[in-house]
Amino acid sequence: MSTIDPAAPAHPRIASLDDRAVASAVCLLGRLMISALFLISGIGKITAPAATIAYIASFGLPFPQLGLAVGIAVELVLGPTLVLGYRTRWVAVVLAVYCVASAFIFHHAFADPNQFLHFFKNIAMAGGLLQIVVFGGGRFSLDARLGRYAESQ
Repeated sequence: MSTIDPAAPAHPRIASLDDRAVASAVCLLGRLMISALFLISGIGKITAPAATIAYIASFGLPFPQLGLAVGIAVELVLGPTLVLGYRTRWVAVVLAVYCVASAFIFHHAFADPNQFLHFFKNIAMAGGLLQIVVFGGGRFSLDARLGRYAESQ
């Protein structure tokens, strides 16, 4: 006869994630970590617009200035919005699509190890964002403060 209780948590420290406050704090931390890349990238676009426009144009895309403006807007508006947890699921969907589109448009040269890494970085970020789409922003979000927490869980 086994002495293992199937209802017992696999690891007592991990069981603390069942606490809603801890889980919500982890949600906030995850949103901060994912948003950091968008914020850094958006600031980089603002500080070096000519380089960004040249990079976009090098792929033969029309209206590289518009691409710069869209990139800055997505990264510097939706990045902080994700941190704040406002319309968290919709913001995460848009950012996930942005990550996948950026991966396929700008980082498809797999022979270049740097581009290979950036491609899968974007795909991994989209995966993390899809987790946010499913689980929402948690209690520590504007969605929760505005009464949308139940729908953002």
